[in-house]
Amino acid sequence: MQTGEEKIRWAEQYMPVLREIRERFIREQPFEGIVIGMALHVEAKTAILARTLAAGGAEVHITGCNPLSTQDDVASALSGGTIHCYAKRACSLEEYYEAIDKVLDARPSITIDDGMDLIHRLHTGRRDILPGVLGGCEETTTGIHRLKSMAAEGKLRFPVIAVNDTPMKHFFDNVHGTGESALTAIMATTNILIAGKHIVVAGYGYCGRGLATKARALGARVIITEIDPRRALQAHFDGFEVMTIREASRIGELFVTTTGNIGVLKEAEFGLMRNGAILCNAGHFNVEIDIGYLETHADTISRRDGIDSYTFSDRTLHVLAEGRLVNLAVPKGMGHPIEVMDLSFAVQALSTEYMVRHGKNLIPGVHDVPTAIDEEIARLKLASLGCSIDSPTAEQEEYMASWDAGT
Repeated sequence: MQTGEEKIRWAEQYMPVLREIRERFIREQPFEGIVIGMALHVEAKTAILARTLAAGGAEVHITGCNPLSTQDDVASALSGGTIHCYAKRACSLEEYYEAIDKVLDARPSITIDDGMDLIHRLHTGRRDILPGVLGGCEETTTGIHRLKSMAAEGKLRFPVIAVNDTPMKHFFDNVHGTGESALTAIMATTNILIAGKHIVVAGYGYCGRGLATKARALGARVIITEIDPRRALQAHFDGFEVMTIREASRIGELFVTTTGNIGVLKEAEFGLMRNGAILCNAGHFNVEIDIGYLETHADTISRRDGIDSYTFSDRTLHVLAEGRLVNLAVPKGMGHPIEVMDLSFAVQALSTEYMVRHGKNLIPGVHDVPTAIDEEIARLKLASLGCSIDSPTAEQEEYMASWDAGT
């Protein structure tokens, strides 16, 4: 069995972009004297990010952002030197927030979040630390939604870079990362055949689109449910069946929620599902499937290896990973592919550097990743792949910058 350190070393060899950034950080020490507080999924790729920041001079305090996504052997290997890790797998909610508080006890000046729990705790229970926070970065869609709500109400007290909303995150992490890792975790946990299955994907954002496309490539018959008419129309023109969640509930054999919203699958849908239907979630929080209803209304419940089976008088429904993030929370979940997280964590690393340098000049609120950072990461990845691209000529640049070139 691999140790945590062996997992980290395996991941590192497939993360050339972050490795190159780390080499520059070692030379320049952009985080000297900076304390960085992190709440992320603590597994091998995340360890590379934490070590990259520490190599740049940071004191890093890190915990998990989901009670079931930490890999304990990696967490153990990560602690040491200027990195302090408090994450533990299968922790209670009380333990989860105790670990969040341990990160905040270090009085970080920069936060890195996946889901916004660290920032939420800062603004609700640890406001004494707020004056010392320069800014933060947020990794995922759900966290960005929460942050924008805070900002709209005037309650967000420092600037946060929306790492999730940049093209390098959407195009690769959300589409390819979620698509591949969710299906891999489902197949490894259940051993079911994807080909020929009616798979219902709730939500056709970047994550849902990636999952639907890859499931179809494996031979699935994919059904999309949506509340946004434009995304529903896009799914239709992409060749997927589009229908309401109630209609899809009668047909689906495997359901995957990707909306980030609450109550997508609940009592009414459960009552329509066929015997043996499998339900799971690829959104950040465990709110998309109404687990509470299943827990209180099933005749019998059996639990094994990441599968909870709820048996009613006429059917049994199977839920993976307790309705939590399926690609990380099942026992065999490894999260997004390494090469994908090389890009996403490169965005995190450079955005953190940008916040250290420019945070004092940014107003409280949610800010986009600077385009120059996004493009730099793409160029670094292309170079690592041996790919070359063209540059515009002076004539082309002049043409694109002009407004008076008519027909």
